[in-house]
Amino acid sequence: PDLSGYEKFGLGNVKYNISKIHVTAVEFPSASISLLPGTGIKLVIGNASLTIDMNWNIRTWMFKDNGRSTVYISKVSVTAIFSTPLDNTGHTSISLTSCRTTSGDIDIKLNGKS
Repeated sequence: PDLSGYEKFGLGNVKYNISKIHVTAVEFPSASISLLPGTGIKLVIGNASLTIDMNWNIRTWMFKDNGRSTVYISKVSVTAIFSTPLDNTGHTSISLTSCRTTSGDIDIKLNGKS
């Protein structure tokens, strides 16, 4: 979904809108899934990266600008634990028990008129 809103900075408000957000690349160079006896499943993703493209525009009382942006997030690590209990019909269900995510680097390139 699009993101929009405003933030207060110094002498006034900055209105922003981020639209047409698309994930254009995802890489999982290191991923593993293991069973945790009596608990469920552990998913570990290391050194992942993703690229996101989007349109943006901002407006203040002094100026306005818009353009395209590319965000590259790298060195992403995710560890998630899923429990796999049986429901009351005897079927296995899956629920997220815990999740930890970290990211190392974020590179943002803004292309606009100004």
